[in-house]
Amino acid sequence: MGDWQTPGALKYAETDEWFAVQDDVVTIGITDYAQDQLNDIVYVEFRDAGDALDAGDSFGEVESVKAASELYSAVAGEILEVNAALEDAPETVNADPFGEGWMVKIKTSDLSPLAGLMDAAAYDAYCDSR
Repeated sequence: MGDWQTPGALKYAETDEWFAVQDDVVTIGITDYAQDQLNDIVYVEFRDAGDALDAGDSFGEVESVKAASELYSAVAGEILEVNAALEDAPETVNADPFGEGWMVKIKTSDLSPLAGLMDAAAYDAYCDSR
């Protein structure tokens, strides 16, 4: 296993987003593994609060000194909130990807797509296999 952190209470996508659920709100960010692979994050851009998303839609992008990556939601719903603080301090994603580096919050009426995502152990194994 690598040096990255993988909190157990979250769900993980192969596209390296994490998903935390509280009632009908899903908070999404990128994993510690992803920020480590991207290296120094220099820019983030999100769709607007109030925008509707289908499962699999991009809600924004993250750019680093190495690459740019689209960000995807596993659930359909409405963007309730975006982490606007990241616009001025995108490096927060590197420093605290599971805390202050969260990206968007989505209100959803269907949490079922999250059941198909990886738990922490499966995500660690997936990262180790790459």
